[in-house]
Amino acid sequence: MTFRPHVTDLALARRLERAEGSANAAFVESRALHAPALGATWSEVGGTYAMFDGVGSPLTQTFGLGLFAAPSADDLQALEDFFRARGAEVFHEVSPLADPALLPLLSGRGYHPIELTTVLRLPLDDASPPAVSARPPVAGLTTRRIDSGELSAWAEDSARGWGEYPELAAFMRDFGTVTGSSRGVSCFVAELEGEIIATGAMAIHGGVALLAGASTIPAWRGRGAQGALLAARLAYARAEGCDLAMMGAAPGSTSQANAERQGFRIAYTRIKWQLAA
Repeated sequence: MTFRPHVTDLALARRLERAEGSANAAFVESRALHAPALGATWSEVGGTYAMFDGVGSPLTQTFGLGLFAAPSADDLQALEDFFRARGAEVFHEVSPLADPALLPLLSGRGYHPIELTTVLRLPLDDASPPAVSARPPVAGLTTRRIDSGELSAWAEDSARGWGEYPELAAFMRDFGTVTGSSRGVSCFVAELEGEIIATGAMAIHGGVALLAGASTIPAWRGRGAQGALLAARLAYARAEGCDLAMMGAAPGSTSQANAERQGFRIAYTRIKWQLAA
């Protein structure tokens, strides 16, 4: 491993944003296979990845705007045309390391900020701190990576983690199936006495492991399952040659606090911009 991302700079931002953009593009490709009538697709404009996962999907947006090429009105127009042609609103996730010329371009075209995401990273080298869980795993808890034949059951168990929101069950089950079928994704489970109690996923792109898909069945929370799943995924990422892990969280959230306890550090806070109708 030759890359040790100890400082936040343009090179780091490009790696992180390209990894997340690639993971979302792979998801869209998987969606296109599972639901071809939806018209899910993605495109690249000036180094920016634009994803369409259906109108209203949180994945229908861009990643990497202003990071890989100088921003231009022509590129923004092409991106806007991509979404409008599909009846979708226009959203861009923008890193603060993007070209400063992007801000006046966005404001001049009627964009406004609507959401913040803290991007956290963890170097996966011998000098990186060990994960520290707020709740050590209970006795008998084990973790493992599933094989392809278990994906349907994994998606079902992942949806069960949203048990307090029954209206989301079908959506989360479908989301889990598409996620687990995506290029570069590995799915994991935590089991207690042979029963699956929690799930997690990880996408690997360009030596970066993007952690996502954390879900614990409500009755089994507080057993340290997610801490154990984090350790299992990071170990797998290292074995696969990754030198960097990342995750996103709402600023100041419990998810961010848990990530920092486990050794992650804030890289930057990203802004989502929406084009006014």
